[in-house]
Amino acid sequence: MHEGQKVIVWFDEIAKKDIHTVGGKGANLGELTNAGIPVPPGFIITTATYFDFLERTKITDKIRQLLQSTDVNDSKQLQQIAEKVQQVILEAKMPPELATEIREAYAKLGRGLVAVRSSATAEDLPEASFAGLQSTFLNLRKEEEVVAAVQGCWASLFEARAIFYREEQGFDHLKVGIAVPVQRMVQSEASGVMFTIEPVTSDTSKIVIEAIYGLGEAIVSGEVNPDLYVIDKERLKISSKKLSRQDRKLIRNLKASEQNTNIWAPVPTSEQAQQKLADADITKLAWIGKQIEYHYDFPQDIEWAKEGKKIFILQTRPVTTIKETTGVEPEIKAPVLLSGVAASPGIASGPVKIISDASKIDQVYEGDILVSEKTTPDFVPAMKRAAAILTNRGGRTAHAAIVSRELGIPCVVGAEAATTTLTNGQVITVDGSHGKIYNGKVTRRIKTASVSSLFQESIKTRTKVYVNLAQPELADKVATHNVDGVGLLRAEFMMAHIGEHPNYMISQNRGNEFIFKLAEGITTFAQAFSPRPVVYRTNDFKTNEYRALTGGEKYEEVEENPMLGYRGASRYIKDIDVFKLELAAIKKVRQNYPNLWVMIPFVRTVKELETTVNIMKSEGLKRSKDFKIWMMVEVPSNIFLLEKFLEVGIDGISIGSNDLTQLILGVDRDNAILAKEFDERDEAVLMALERAIKVSKSMGVTSSICGQAPSVYPEITAKLVGWGINSVSVSPDMIGVTREIIAKVEAKLKLND
Repeated sequence: MHEGQKVIVWFDEIAKKDIHTVGGKGANLGELTNAGIPVPPGFIITTATYFDFLERTKITDKIRQLLQSTDVNDSKQLQQIAEKVQQVILEAKMPPELATEIREAYAKLGRGLVAVRSSATAEDLPEASFAGLQSTFLNLRKEEEVVAAVQGCWASLFEARAIFYREEQGFDHLKVGIAVPVQRMVQSEASGVMFTIEPVTSDTSKIVIEAIYGLGEAIVSGEVNPDLYVIDKERLKISSKKLSRQDRKLIRNLKASEQNTNIWAPVPTSEQAQQKLADADITKLAWIGKQIEYHYDFPQDIEWAKEGKKIFILQTRPVTTIKETTGVEPEIKAPVLLSGVAASPGIASGPVKIISDASKIDQVYEGDILVSEKTTPDFVPAMKRAAAILTNRGGRTAHAAIVSRELGIPCVVGAEAATTTLTNGQVITVDGSHGKIYNGKVTRRIKTASVSSLFQESIKTRTKVYVNLAQPELADKVATHNVDGVGLLRAEFMMAHIGEHPNYMISQNRGNEFIFKLAEGITTFAQAFSPRPVVYRTNDFKTNEYRALTGGEKYEEVEENPMLGYRGASRYIKDIDVFKLELAAIKKVRQNYPNLWVMIPFVRTVKELETTVNIMKSEGLKRSKDFKIWMMVEVPSNIFLLEKFLEVGIDGISIGSNDLTQLILGVDRDNAILAKEFDERDEAVLMALERAIKVSKSMGVTSSICGQAPSVYPEITAKLVGWGINSVSVSPDMIGVTREIIAKVEAKLKLND
């Protein structure tokens, strides 16, 4: 291992910024733990350990040679090569000291039953979230089993489906790392999946929960049709329930000789048709989901389990299949052949190809309708070729549904008799929006895809609609939407991805490396949205976040309240060397992309703004026709003295409604107990918003808003437009809805003139 790298890290030692160290799944487990979300405890064997294993066993060249001649579209060849690569990894001897550290960590966890899971650095990322590509080992209780499972997870990085996926995504096989979380097993009485957005229609006002008896593997695999509960996100009230009969459940095998396995057990007849999760638990779970979405500032796909009276969160990942919608699509008027659960929207026709197991997926050709009992990750290569997917079993969170939404193809699950009713070669039409199957080729008058896209493109508004972004992986996809630019580009994700404190890098004479890496991240956005403006908010890390970076403890004090501590413009003035690195990165990007602007956060005094603007000017970043400087309005002093702030000479303001609300109301926005009191619709907050917009307008300065308020409360958006705001910046899932709201308000105002 290289100096400073760890074999083991515990959940409470990591956060979402540590993807490169612990993979996507591991980073999220740490982030959730530190956010106070109920997560079963555990530790993670780092990606550095995996790379060290490859280096010390000298098997890298052998793996690369095997992969070089692989045709990933040849399913049989791919499977053969995958098995050979995995065998190479499994037969390599685990270095004794690595095995010892894993055993000791397992003992420290308290022994007992654990789950050993895979967490690849290219998995569970935005735009890269095909779940289930690597292995999971459950119910392990012996030290040697845990050690062997870790090596098994490393080998599973080269499952056929994972190799295929990386080729499709353009990842280098031997640069993708894998970490291995080891976590206390939850013996689930009920389990399932929760989306903090309606996964098929992308309705952001709803939370959707699917629930089954027993262990959650049965729901993801599509073996069991789950209950479906829909909850109103704002009021946390249950809107609807659809109960499914469940006659068997997956449980841990209690036989001493087979304790590492799960088995199917019958559900008592009296319980089969009952609701799997009580109303109180549904509401409690939805509340947790809402908190997780708020924490990540993006809709989430969450795995959960209930053990006794406790609800645990097992995993969360961003929903990467959000679609802009404008309402319910019309149903086809024709006789229905089969019905199931609407799992991925759209309509497609083609010949049926019934596949009984993954070994026959090479029989699926471009344009076929893949029909099966269920799908598994091994089906993915065929799913890429299919026009639509239809399964007998599963709910909207089954593998078939999740992957179909990723691929953007129609899918209907839980159609029960699909494989026996249909015949190979029969032409059918799959309506994934309504869960209906029709005989022959049937179409709507206007195709679903074009209804949404044409309608969205036709909406033009005077008020600009910008988007809030942080993660480079989302840039290209979001840039294709009907959006006028980026109203808030957060620096923090890119800084965290660099992973080292800027002063630590300066001390090692690596300041240019910091500049290059930050510029690389910013360029991704500026390039994707060019020539539309990208408003980059200079780094607003707080001391606790800076301390978490490598070398950070040397340069950062421990603060009782980092939210009100050393952050924003105050930091730029006192730590000018670091600010100059950031400005150098901005200048570097602007050489090719003049659409990059700058926004200064958390400015407490007029003097701070004046000093910051002067520093920028001295570094060659002066306001001009193509370079705008904005200021965040998020401190009450900004509202009271707004005229004086604007007189300093800036081009725009953007209201940070999250901080502004908590500082006006005196409510910690992360405090679960006070969650109901944190409300941007409070009269005092609305008065501040109105003053900010009207004063800016009177002084000829652009006004915008980039806080969460317009993404959560459409009625606030309507008020902002009425007051004369120039732009509204929202989360990606709210672009289409916000554009519609603005268009309606603008039309009404025009009629009233």
